[in-house]
Amino acid sequence: MLLRRGWLLAVWLFVPAWAGAQPRQAVIDTTAGTIVLDLLADRAPNHVALFIKTAESGGYDGTTFFRMIKFGIIQGGDPVTKDPAARARYGSGGLNLLKPEPSGEKQTRGAVSATEIPGRPGSAGTQFFIAVSDQPGLDGRYTIFARVNEGILVAQKISETAVDEAGLAVDRIVVNKVTIRDKPAEVPEPFSTEPVEELARYRAVLETSMGTITLSFTPEQAPNHVRNFLRLAQAGVYDGMSFHRVVKGFVIQSGHLPTRSEPLGEGQQKYVRQMKAEFNAEPHVKGTLSMARLAEPDSASASFFIVTARAEALDGKYSAFGQVESGIEVVEQIEGVAVDGETPVERVELRRVTVIRQ
Repeated sequence: MLLRRGWLLAVWLFVPAWAGAQPRQAVIDTTAGTIVLDLLADRAPNHVALFIKTAESGGYDGTTFFRMIKFGIIQGGDPVTKDPAARARYGSGGLNLLKPEPSGEKQTRGAVSATEIPGRPGSAGTQFFIAVSDQPGLDGRYTIFARVNEGILVAQKISETAVDEAGLAVDRIVVNKVTIRDKPAEVPEPFSTEPVEELARYRAVLETSMGTITLSFTPEQAPNHVRNFLRLAQAGVYDGMSFHRVVKGFVIQSGHLPTRSEPLGEGQQKYVRQMKAEFNAEPHVKGTLSMARLAEPDSASASFFIVTARAEALDGKYSAFGQVESGIEVVEQIEGVAVDGETPVERVELRRVTVIRQ
């Protein structure tokens, strides 16, 4: 799958003094968007050293991602690809410079590996490939020297580029520049450090196509559900969704990702995750805000519902985490829409959710 041509003298690079010190990143600016890599100098110091040396000398600037498998991998780093007229030789440059540096890293989504000529350990060099999806069949076969920190959706988009019968990209996906930088310090996720008393001061304003609903929260009952909802709301995850489920005398429900008018961005996707249940003694009465889930107790993620009548069957089985503070009449209007089963006949839009602090 990763056959390459061309032979150069293999060398073992000197590992620079920075290896193992401050973590570093590579920012790959392409015509399709930006991909940020975390360089794994502790796992593959010589591969990282060559990558940095090549980047800082401009060796990657003007190259292309020239080979891709849709939703599988994308490959770049060949200096020959700077020349559009040398298409027949794409994949032959920058090889035979490094010995393998095996580690326990797996070929999961976002892994960045050095290309080798099949059956030729020690043939790696400047060429690399990014796993757009898990590639367990490649585990242990290639040196993984980086992981995508940001921009995996850009890599996925590149993987969808049309290819010819030789598997080469029809259009040029150009690497404009690769910049090496120190990895920025980690910052806490939004709403991850506030005490319960502080979380209780937040409100969420739901702007719907039928009016505005304001929610308050009960973090003393379900703190992680409150943090999760505020985080998703502030990131815009709920904007452009719909109230996809209406059960008269029971609930109105929103937060179902497939109802969103546009796909989530990468920065939004990272906040969507399943949570451990926080079942509590809060009764499910009219106006209660609670989290939807699947059959498993710990399967809640983004979908939420507002109760429209006393629902004892939900008590202790769903994580209640807030209530309607104002706009219960809007909840009633949504509850009254025409439905086909439990699906509104006409879309009830959740246009925007705004987080405010009182």
